[in-house]
Amino acid sequence: MQKLYSSTQRLLNGLREIANKHHKEVHSSAIKMIHADVNDAVPYCLLATIAADFGNHTKAVELFGRAADLEPNSAYYHAYLGQALTIVGDQEAAKLAADRAAALTVDDAHLADTIGVIYSRTGFHEKAIPFFEQAVSLNDAPANFHYNLAASQQFLGSFELAEKGYIETLSRDSNSYRAWSSLVGLKRQTEQYHYLPDLLPLFDLLVGDEDASLHLGHAIAKTLEDLGRYEESLEWLHKAKQLKLSQTDAQVFSYDRLFEAAMSTVTHEPLAIKSSPSVIDSSHDDAPIFIVGLPRTGTTLVDRILSSHSEVMAAGELNIFPGLIKQATKTDSNMVMDVETFLKSNDLSSEVLNRIGEEYLASAIKLSRGARRFTDKMPLNFFYAGLIHQALPKARIIVLRRGAMDSCLSNYRQLLTVQHSYYHYTYDLTQTAEFYRRFDTLMSHWRANLPANRFMEVSYEGIVHDQEKQTRRLLEFCGLQWQESCMRFHENDAPVSTASSVQVRQPLYSGSVGRWQRYGNKLDGLKHALGELHDAEPL
Repeated sequence: MQKLYSSTQRLLNGLREIANKHHKEVHSSAIKMIHADVNDAVPYCLLATIAADFGNHTKAVELFGRAADLEPNSAYYHAYLGQALTIVGDQEAAKLAADRAAALTVDDAHLADTIGVIYSRTGFHEKAIPFFEQAVSLNDAPANFHYNLAASQQFLGSFELAEKGYIETLSRDSNSYRAWSSLVGLKRQTEQYHYLPDLLPLFDLLVGDEDASLHLGHAIAKTLEDLGRYEESLEWLHKAKQLKLSQTDAQVFSYDRLFEAAMSTVTHEPLAIKSSPSVIDSSHDDAPIFIVGLPRTGTTLVDRILSSHSEVMAAGELNIFPGLIKQATKTDSNMVMDVETFLKSNDLSSEVLNRIGEEYLASAIKLSRGARRFTDKMPLNFFYAGLIHQALPKARIIVLRRGAMDSCLSNYRQLLTVQHSYYHYTYDLTQTAEFYRRFDTLMSHWRANLPANRFMEVSYEGIVHDQEKQTRRLLEFCGLQWQESCMRFHENDAPVSTASSVQVRQPLYSGSVGRWQRYGNKLDGLKHALGELHDAEPL
């Protein structure tokens, strides 16, 4: 017990020094510790933290894993390992690490919060909340503890508790732009109930911070839209993205080449060769239902409809399949999805693709809470439709389509993750239009080359205007019997970790169809950039 206490104190002291940017000193001290005792877990954890600080997350996972192996009875090492695993995208292993940490003594607020973060990032918000609550009970001073708790409460549909949590966050840090953004997103803003007097001066105060500008600018734009001031709302969206756009290299991510490379994974001739009988020996080989499409075009809605069926569980937005393709191609780039990886995937044999399918199922089933069927709602998996079909021939792929103008506006007006360059197109309306055009071409390619009983397009507008017809069509495509519960998707109490967490807990409404028309001639540039697609049917 004394040894564990001593190692914990040494660990926390070292982490404190790293937080103060004393990397060189801690690194030197850690090497000395290893020379003194190669089985001491502390130095490996410190070195892992330094590696993570400098962006070497693969090395961090290796070193955190070493520390956890050396001292398996300390929750710290499993928690830090789990956190690192979420960064590299290994959700299954991260969840396992969190489970191991949770089973041990947790009496530190930061540790409890870390475990909660792992559970929330892997989609287990019901497991995250008790640890966030523990963190707050142990130390209610840090604003981010309250923010994390509020976010998980929002994703579970506890909106009143979430609102209280965001307000608690702001009472401790009035400049918390994420809390402001989340608070505004919880409910419709009105003339009597809005935060513009707080948001406008804060935007000016934090104007040099690109992420703050995005969050606050979007919150202001959302407020103005709710108040019916659409042209002002659009101007604020432009203003919110200006700094991020100016600091983003237009060539940092080649969408042209990415779409072309994705398209090359399936053409008429190779498909017949690569679609050899699967060697997957599993009663779950038809379990996955991939729901893909542009963000904010109805993917979460369809996910909720299908996961309201008694046989289907929503597994969340899994990044397992892209990670397996990246691992199999062994490309050198530091991005999971890129041109080089798609091009090299053309060299993967049927045996390798089948093995990827097996590994995907083994991992995804553990994250789907034991359901017979599950949904994987990672929108950008539309790039992988050809590879998904080859690796998992019995999987269903559902792509959401929505009118071009509404699709582009919804992508532009929604603040997507700022952590990945895949979404850089949303910082400019013209780039968003170009992305949509390439997406439309790729969907035409999949439609022509993938079997109709495995690849289906569904219109968001179709669901809105005839919910029962489209719900029956979805269930039939997935091989599921009709259940009335699918019509009551808003009663589904499963977690929703997307920007639609509020909307999908309400009955279906048509208010967002044709939303772009409210902006008048301010979207003429978008219409011009879309060309003939601007008024085309979404399918």
